[in-house]
Amino acid sequence: MESSHLVLVGFMGAGKSTVGPLLAKKAGMDFVDLDSEIEKHLGQNIEQIFKEQGEASFRKTEQEIMHRYLAKPQGSIIAAGG
Repeated sequence: MESSHLVLVGFMGAGKSTVGPLLAKKAGMDFVDLDSEIEKHLGQNIEQIFKEQGEASFRKTEQEIMHRYLAKPQGSIIAAGG
């Protein structure tokens, strides 16, 4: 059986990174915070990325990382960037 992914979307501060891990634990799934993954990938925090590289760069990286996780067969809970 193929697993599904659940992507949490919403404004910054809406609670995606708070609710996501709780939901993932209850569902027995992995949790992925795309903001954290983007920071690791680019070696900067979100504020620096927006200031130095712009939102377009952030969204491009977010999309690349999102596709990588969505391609995995094991379902996960993914918190998208705000």
